[in-house]
Amino acid sequence: MSEHVYKKLELTGSSTTGIEDAVATALAKAAKTVRNMHWFEVMETRGHIDGGKIAHWQVTIKVGFTLED
Repeated sequence: MSEHVYKKLELTGSSTTGIEDAVATALAKAAKTVRNMHWFEVMETRGHIDGGKIAHWQVTIKVGFTLED
């Protein structure tokens, strides 16, 4: 088993449809420039209200990825 060093990156994704989509949006965007992502943890969930209804969700996550040699 090799030894790894991990780094955490904090992201906030948003979506009009739900929290899972907000997380997926953040991960998809990060995947364009960040390699070796392995896990995420949800840190905060919040939303925006407009006219008494949910307008969109915001989810802050921390993403763990391995550093390259």
